Formats: sequence, C-alpha cells, structure tokens
Amino acid sequence: MPHIVKSTILDAPTDAAWSVLRDFNGHDRWHPAVATSMIERAQPSDKIGCVRRFKLKDGSELREQLLALSDLEQSFSYCLLDTPVPMFNYVAHVRLLPVTDGDRTFWHWESRFTTRPEDKDRITHMVAEDIYQAGFEAIRRHLKEAASSWP
Repeated sequence: MPHIVKSTILDAPTDAAWSVLRDFNGHDRWHPAVATSMIERAQPSDKIGCVRRFKLKDGSELREQLLALSDLEQSFSYCLLDTPVPMFNYVAHVRLLPVTDGDRTFWHWESRFTTRPEDKDRITHMVAEDIYQAGFEAIRRHLKEAASSWP
C-alpha cells in the first residue's frame, strides 16, 4: 500500500493559506491540473460528506468526498470515490501548522491507497509530483499574487 508524505513551507501566514485550502471546491482556482469543479447536490463546500466532481485539464473526471474539516486544526481529509486511474481506497489528509519564524506555514499532505503492483511506481510518482508538488508550487504562486494585490 503506497503511503505518500509530502510537506513544504509557504511564505504566508497559516490563515492566508487556510482561506484558500479549506474551500473543498476551490482547487480549480489554483491547482494547475484542475479545469472545473463543482459540489454535487448544491451542498456547501465545507459540509462533511459533500462530494466534489471535477474535471482535469486532460478531460478526465474524478469525484472526491470530504471526510473531515477542522478550522481549529486547519486540516481536512478526503477520499477518492471515482477515478479513471487504477487506484483504490485513496484517503488523503492535509494539515497546516504555523511556522513562527517569519509567520510562515508548514503544509503537510499525505495519502494512502492501493493499486496493482505493476502500477505502483507510476501512480505514486503521479500523486507525489503531479498532484502534491504541483499543488505546493501553485499555492505558492497564488498566495504571492494575492498578497501583491492587497493595499
């Protein structure tokens, strides 16, 4: 069972990063792989159990369900319901922590899933690099752009 753990430091306060990440339906505004996103049944994007359906820029569609969300701990968990990729039982956790030296943010993102043995290396690389690392870099740019537009 692959276990992916990635983390980074963002040069932004945790509240700024959390305001972007806590929107379970907002990743189409910052993640480079996501073209469109919507919450099914018009539920709020912070309702535990809500399902987001999104389309990637390559045209594939996925569905994920919000399992937990804590503003106090600045964390959330979600699982993958439907994907064209041969991965199963995918559950991910995101957690932000303050880095008091410079008012920065530590972002921890991890997941576990199962897949066929012959797909393990390819899918692990895809999740770690194309999803997580690309997400880190995109949030970094997004927060920098947002900060430059503040008065």
